Amino acid sequence: MPMHAVIADDEELARGRIRTLLEAEPDVEVVAECSDGGMTVEAILDKNPELLFLDVQIPQMDGFEVLKLVPEGRRPTVIFVTAYDQYALRAFDAFALDYLLKPFSRARFRKAVQRARLQIARESRDQVDQRLADLLKEIRSEGKYLERLVIRSAGRVVFLRTDDVEWFEGCANYVRLHVGKDSHLLREKIGTLETRLDPRKFVRIHRSTIVRVDQIKELRSSGDGEQVVILHDGSRLSLSRGYRERFQQMLRVTG
Repeated sequence: MPMHAVIADDEELARGRIRTLLEAEPDVEVVAECSDGGMTVEAILDKNPELLFLDVQIPQMDGFEVLKLVPEGRRPTVIFVTAYDQYALRAFDAFALDYLLKPFSRARFRKAVQRARLQIARESRDQVDQRLADLLKEIRSEGKYLERLVIRSAGRVVFLRTDDVEWFEGCANYVRLHVGKDSHLLREKIGTLETRLDPRKFVRIHRSTIVRVDQIKELRSSGDGEQVVILHDGSRLSLSRGYRERFQQMLRVTG
């Protein structure tokens, strides 16, 4: 059974070179290529790869932030790919696996893949997981959740605090931010955004809706068994069945 791999690098040529080198590894299948941090998180959660080639410096969030947003039990084995020696050494110390310092040779690449192959084959990853947990704990101490949003639109840049947003509405690859009477469009999938928001302040009530907890005024049940979340500004938002249990847990925690 092949190892599934994700390649994350903002440079198309860099992704192409890794993909070409992997063609010589018959037991490795590339299931996704990503050019920014948000895409990488989505790919990991969607594809469940065993192996991740991760550039440290990619748009939206760096490689360490990407790993912070992936639940511990779903993190793949990582080969860092970077042109910055200081980051590579830190990554190597944290994961005890390998890193590729650009530019790297074909032989060096194959050596890294073989190390990953052996790591994935091991029955226990306790030591690596502990080092990863220590690294993520260090990163979290610097600020775990998103506090500010940067919106670029029509030649202007708008800065918003997440605490100013009443609710988020998913629209394909975008999220509409509802802020009072205004709304703004953010180019990001709602699933990725959810992982970056403080769960003590925000709760997802629908596959396309996240609300700020302190904006919830009441919960009403309709005659047909549906439930509606009503906000202080009068917005009426559907609470879907798939998110009711999570919503009830949030009420118990904050109640």
